[in-house]
Amino acid sequence: MNTAQKIRDKISSFEGGTAFTYDQMGIENEEYPAAAKAIERMIAQKEIKRISKGLFYKPRKSIFGDLKPNEEQLVKPYMYEGDRRIAYITGLSLYNRMGLTTQVPNTITLACNKKRINTEINNLKIKSVKSYVEPDEGNIRLLEILDAVKDFKKIPDMNTDEAINRLQDRFSTLDGDNRKKLIKYALQYPPRVRALLGALLSDQQLSSDLSRLKKSLNPLSRYHFGAITDKLSTAPQWNIV
Repeated sequence: MNTAQKIRDKISSFEGGTAFTYDQMGIENEEYPAAAKAIERMIAQKEIKRISKGLFYKPRKSIFGDLKPNEEQLVKPYMYEGDRRIAYITGLSLYNRMGLTTQVPNTITLACNKKRINTEINNLKIKSVKSYVEPDEGNIRLLEILDAVKDFKKIPDMNTDEAINRLQDRFSTLDGDNRKKLIKYALQYPPRVRALLGALLSDQQLSSDLSRLKKSLNPLSRYHFGAITDKLSTAPQWNIV
């Protein structure tokens, strides 16, 4: 199969509204010149459209015409190297989706420890922060929870009582293996994250494997989370004041 046909077949497999880069094409370095020509032909034939240099999308058809990708699709190419996940959405975009804040950011933050990302697409700013754990398709949900715990004090317009309930609801949907993984990943986060996670889990008796978290904390340290002790009775057991 020649490169042009490989490109066409790959793009045909995408759903409408999918954004992509050359990295998603599964081509070898020597195939890039032919791939670029194939892409340009498809743009000329209006089968795909260019968003910015090296970033394209397959339009989604509607009665109103071609629809552009949503924000999550726009950043998706930056979250993968080929088919391998290297990043995930964190920060305000994530906390808004989790129902922890009503604020909608004009910058999407990606957690990644493979590369630095700092770009802008159609007035949408994209930046990256270093992830504490290597992300993959199997652990994103757990890392999202840990990031929310990490930024608990900094999430704007957050109702503390409601946020605790929402986090504990997420914990309750995890099976035993995933709760153990959550604790394992938490050990790579700052101590305040481990302390608050321990208090949240023990409050609902959602894990019997909390000794690793407890042993990882300095018994003389104190963690300040405001008036959280009014809602979280186990907070003092984890030196949260």
